[in-house]
Amino acid sequence: MSASDLLIHGDGDPLVITPESAGWTYCGLRVVQLSPGESRTVVTGNEELAVLPLAGSATVEADGARFELEGRASVFARVSDWAYAPIDCELRLSSAGGAELALASARAERRFDPRYVPAADVPVELRGAGQATRQVTNFLAPGAYDGADRLIAVEVLTPDGNWSSYPPHKHDDTPGSLANNEEIYYFRVGKLGSLETSAEGLAFHHTYTADRSIDETVIVRDGDAFLVPRGYHGPCVAAPGYPLYYLNVMAGPNPERTMAIVDDPPYAWIRSSWDAMPVDPRCPMTTPSGAR
Repeated sequence: MSASDLLIHGDGDPLVITPESAGWTYCGLRVVQLSPGESRTVVTGNEELAVLPLAGSATVEADGARFELEGRASVFARVSDWAYAPIDCELRLSSAGGAELALASARAERRFDPRYVPAADVPVELRGAGQATRQVTNFLAPGAYDGADRLIAVEVLTPDGNWSSYPPHKHDDTPGSLANNEEIYYFRVGKLGSLETSAEGLAFHHTYTADRSIDETVIVRDGDAFLVPRGYHGPCVAAPGYPLYYLNVMAGPNPERTMAIVDDPPYAWIRSSWDAMPVDPRCPMTTPSGAR
């Protein structure tokens, strides 16, 4: 596979990644733009969904439940509340002031109840140290939220100049893996001194397999997505002056949802080096109360 198969450029239009378009089985992502006063109906069918505000506020109606998502001004502004919608559900999305919503999805079999999760209940983790410090917002990670069948999703915020998704790791169907997850990286690029996203900003992402049948290092810009069907992924590098956000969406055939990872052996030693390093004081970059 080449970068042209795996890198999806954002151009301001809604993003649609389905299992069919990605060439795999479980994982999907849609980005929905709602104009002020607009509503949208989504029939989930055999997919479970997470409704995550990227910008703006929204109302979510599912199975007779109604959730008011406070949302946020941008992904760099605060940790957001979110909603879960199960399979076989008619979902109505609306926004009085306009909103941009990420609909992370997974093909699923078990049906769970719709649920609203306030921002205050979303765990924030600091991972790494030194120039590899990043924030992981575990809103739909196993253990943090268990009312889902296959869907896993987390947000990662990386200060400008730092490296994340490092050391490179995998969770695929190759020998030695502890899990088998398809994965989508959806990127938003910020600008130092602002909470807004940046059209001119850039970052770098690397994905490769041990046999180098996939070996891609790509420039990503605001709104781009990258598909990781298998292999090691990382690092993601935020250019100086341009903090980086990405939404990781994962799903697979594992009997239980898991993010179990296996580091690429030559780089596994990096983790122990963090013991002697301070954590970057710029992290966490956001909290439920706002940006720091």
